[in-house]
Amino acid sequence: MRPVARVPHNLQGQLTSFVGRGPEREQAAVLLSRHRLVTLTGPGGAGKTRLAAELAAELTAELLADPTAQLVPEAADRPPAADQAEPYTDGVWWVDLAVVGDGAGGNANTAVAEVTAEAVGAPDLGTPLRALTTYLADRRALLCLDNAEHLLDAVAGVVETVLRSCPAVTVLATSREPLGVPGEAVLAVPPLSDEDALALFVDRARLAQPSFVLDEAAETAVRSIATHLDGIPLALELAAAWVRTLTPRQIEAGLDDRFALLVRGPRGAQRRQRTLAGSIDWSHALLDDVERAVFRRLAVFEGGFGVPAVRELCAGGPVPEAEVLPALGRLVDKSLVATDEHGGELRYRLLETIRAYAAARLAEAGEERRVRDRHLVWCLQFAEAAEADRERDSDGWRRALLAEYDNLRAGLEWGLADQRSAKNGDSDDGVGRADRADRASRTDRTAHTDLAAGRRLAASLAWFWHFSRRGRDGLVYLRQAIDHAPHEHSRLQARLLTGLALVADTASPLDVEHDAAERALDLATEVGDEGLRALCLNLSAVGSFYTDFDTAWDLCEQARAATEAGGNDFARGAAQALQSVILHLRDRHAEAEALMDQTVLNRLRHHRGVLSTVLVYHADGAFALGDMRRALDLAAQAVLVAEPLDDYLRVGMAQAVLARIKALTGDVDGAVATIAPVRRLLAAADGDVFVPFLDQAIAVVEARGGEPRAAIPWLRRAAASTDRGLPTWIAGTALPGLGAALAADGRRDEAAEALATALTVTRRLNLPGPLAQVYAAQAEAAAADHPDGLVRATELQHAALALHVDHNLRAFQPDDLEALARYGAALRPTLDDVRILHAAQTARAAMGLPRTVRQQEAAEATERQLRQALGDPAYTEAAAAGARLTLDQAVTRARRARGSRGRPSTGWPSLTPTELEVVRLVAEGLTNPEIAARLFISRGTVKTHLSHIFAKLDTVNRTELSAVATSRGLSG
Repeated sequence: MRPVARVPHNLQGQLTSFVGRGPEREQAAVLLSRHRLVTLTGPGGAGKTRLAAELAAELTAELLADPTAQLVPEAADRPPAADQAEPYTDGVWWVDLAVVGDGAGGNANTAVAEVTAEAVGAPDLGTPLRALTTYLADRRALLCLDNAEHLLDAVAGVVETVLRSCPAVTVLATSREPLGVPGEAVLAVPPLSDEDALALFVDRARLAQPSFVLDEAAETAVRSIATHLDGIPLALELAAAWVRTLTPRQIEAGLDDRFALLVRGPRGAQRRQRTLAGSIDWSHALLDDVERAVFRRLAVFEGGFGVPAVRELCAGGPVPEAEVLPALGRLVDKSLVATDEHGGELRYRLLETIRAYAAARLAEAGEERRVRDRHLVWCLQFAEAAEADRERDSDGWRRALLAEYDNLRAGLEWGLADQRSAKNGDSDDGVGRADRADRASRTDRTAHTDLAAGRRLAASLAWFWHFSRRGRDGLVYLRQAIDHAPHEHSRLQARLLTGLALVADTASPLDVEHDAAERALDLATEVGDEGLRALCLNLSAVGSFYTDFDTAWDLCEQARAATEAGGNDFARGAAQALQSVILHLRDRHAEAEALMDQTVLNRLRHHRGVLSTVLVYHADGAFALGDMRRALDLAAQAVLVAEPLDDYLRVGMAQAVLARIKALTGDVDGAVATIAPVRRLLAAADGDVFVPFLDQAIAVVEARGGEPRAAIPWLRRAAASTDRGLPTWIAGTALPGLGAALAADGRRDEAAEALATALTVTRRLNLPGPLAQVYAAQAEAAAADHPDGLVRATELQHAALALHVDHNLRAFQPDDLEALARYGAALRPTLDDVRILHAAQTARAAMGLPRTVRQQEAAEATERQLRQALGDPAYTEAAAAGARLTLDQAVTRARRARGSRGRPSTGWPSLTPTELEVVRLVAEGLTNPEIAARLFISRGTVKTHLSHIFAKLDTVNRTELSAVATSRGLSG
């Protein structure tokens, strides 16, 4: 080994620090250890030159520190150097090829060899190439050839000759496309990562303005800037230079015209390094006419695009059809088009900065109208062709539309644009207003453009928006499409109105869906489309369902009838599914499940949204009936069915119900983990999103997690739910819990107001379970008022228990029994209080329903009170007997003991809460059947209550009873 006093090199020190690029540095170092030619490729401004310079400097520093060291161990597949222990010890040489003009013509090879020979210090030995290869023949050196793209053939020829003639030489090149030399390893330099982009901006900003501070607002703006600029280092550096003049927010706003803003590069740099436009101009100038035409036409695509779309849009004029794909491949090679693989298919995209530049070129060529019209037609054909797969393979259909959604949205914006005047964006250098040209071209329409294409596209995407978290987009586009022909009576307008109702169903049903569905139904009926009419009847049913179950049920019946004529199996299945949901909400759970037999489920097999919704309500019903294991299984199935939709409504609703059931069954940690993704979605969503059950589920999770006060805001949100001015069933199910939570927090006036509203809403909607919750919460409030309130509390709790028993809501009966034992112990303790208290605990254990902390404390206090009043022996014996009772036996014992403590036998104080309700409804003029429906009891039970009321109040008929009740202010 020969000693090395120094490593010869011509590297110049950098004036700014190198930021980030950890993975790329490591990858490049590995490639250099394995290959003799490594080319760093990427678009203009991507940082290829700076990365290569950093690598060269690192290698030089490594050798200066230890001449025998290597940055990365030699790989076995690399051709061996003469002495592998001394890599590059004969020099690390930087060659700037930008100084060689692209006008060198046939002398380009000589020019490249000459500048390279001069850089390494080769003596003049004939031709430059001979001098170079002779000098490097036995040397261990690294040649860094920067900016090779404009002299590609010449550079490739020189590099190949050097590699063949000089076995110990390695070449590191930078170019916007590969050299194409055998054995070349290519590393495409990607945009900066989010964190590296932030760090680079901050570093350069502090050079421009040392007092620059990255506070929270500035960081948000800088991250947005980095996203807008695709993480391109040159663009970020140019943007950061503006902090002397503008705040990050102002810079962000200025990026609407990025090419005009980003023009403040360092003095002395070449134009392509001083401005972002100049950097891309350099690449564009190297394209031939076919490549330029394809490049500018690609500007109409947003997001990714595939080969079929490129073939459709880019052929014509100077581009023969057969030349489209080869030109696309060359654009990829030149780093103007990026590639991604999705599901085994290669897709293409333009960085947003490059797309804006291409859009300016498209406007400059006068082609944007024609190409955007062709893009719209392609989008329409794609969406309509995909529609055929919706019933057969709904998941595949949804994935296909999702992959093209950015393009479909661009097509919609063009097809539904309101402005028709030309707005081409030109500037002196052709790029200064590139972004403005891009935006203007979206509305640069000709009078003959067929608006029907845009409207048809919107109609074709309605189902996609229905099954997507992008529903709010859909509402905007569908309204635009409808408003283009507001008085049109056509099937297309009927489809658009139906689509509006369909998307509102999952995106924003309250205050929107009902009216949209009614308009759609009228028009579908007028144009005679029975299949569409059946779907509209379903949507009208959903529109009514939030505030009027009876009307919704009747509309479902009409929809089922319409399907017989229209042959719409989905509409029939969806109608039965909604009826099943209504039955669940009315706590008729067994009937609800029976309605959804296998035939109905088969009709819905391709509709994850409806299936997951049905499973959610089945899970809720199973919980109410006391079958916790089945409830958890059904809720977990609902999540699995909904997850591929990746939407707010179905995924959020399924995870919310699963989390609530987990929390109520004692798995609080599991509930927190289940609800966390939905809460993150809520936080990231643009505006409020509609997810029934979610607010209440979060409230339960918070309360069971030891933060009962944190549950109140979530319950308030749900309790405020209205549709066309009326409280919805969502409010009806949340208000009782809100009242109870407020009372527990000591806010008794607010609690009383919430419970009074809850009583009205639950009665109007006939919600037995929530009405029972109201009675239970009112019982707690009555018991807390004064000792006399214990009698009323007991009666209210019995009313709650009666509703739970009548509807077989077993999950809530242990709460009733424990409350009754507590009130009984406070009034006049008996052994039955002990028995039902311990029977309730046995039932809880059997069902897997642990007490809350508050319930546990109350139960323990009741036990102490009963033990002290009744004595240990009697208490212990009664407790053991109670633990052996079934839930049904305990309920029967509790109901049999009703009325034995404290209530007078006659007069108004003797009336039970249910009897008072009957009196009030008689005073309002309701008939016995109407009272039975309102109170969820039979007509015979109404007659029995009336006979007891007549006896207690010494009245003889309904007329006299109504007059007495009115005099006491009980009517209305």
